[in-house]
Amino acid sequence: MMNRTHLLLPAVAICLLSACAEEKAADEAPATPVPTSSQAAAQPETPAAGGKVVVIEMLTDDGGNNVFRPAEFTVKKGDLVKFTLGGGVHNVHFPADSNTIAGAKMPPAGPMLQLPGTSTNILVDFPPGTYFYQCDPHALLGMVGRMTVAP
Repeated sequence: MMNRTHLLLPAVAICLLSACAEEKAADEAPATPVPTSSQAAAQPETPAAGGKVVVIEMLTDDGGNNVFRPAEFTVKKGDLVKFTLGGGVHNVHFPADSNTIAGAKMPPAGPMLQLPGTSTNILVDFPPGTYFYQCDPHALLGMVGRMTVAP
C-alpha cells in the first residue's frame, strides 16, 4: 500500500504557491485610486475677488464623535469654504432634498477624504439663505452642519 503523504505533499505545495502568487498580486495593486489632474483641477483653490477662505475641520474627536468644526458658519458669495480633514474618514455633501432654495445649484457630494490635511473646496455661488450639509456615512450620528449665505 502506498503512503498517502507522498500524494498529499505535491497538492499542498501547489496550494501554497498559488496563495503566495495571489498575495503578491494584491500587494502590487494600488490601495486607493490616485486622483487624476483633471479631478484635482476641478476644485477651486482661491476665493473670488473680495472673498475670504473659511476653513471647516472634519474630524473624529478624542471621544469618538464625528464632527464639523465649526458646524454652523456664515459666508458671502465669493468666499471659498475649505472642508479640511483633521482625522477619521469623512466627506461633505449638500443634499438637494434638504436644500430647496430657488436658484441654488448644490455641488456634488465630495469624495471620502482619508489623509489628514486634504480638503474639499467649495466656492460660494449660492443665493442668500441657509444650507444644510452632512458627512454621508456619519449624518445619522450627528455629523451635520448649517451654512448661512449672507445677502
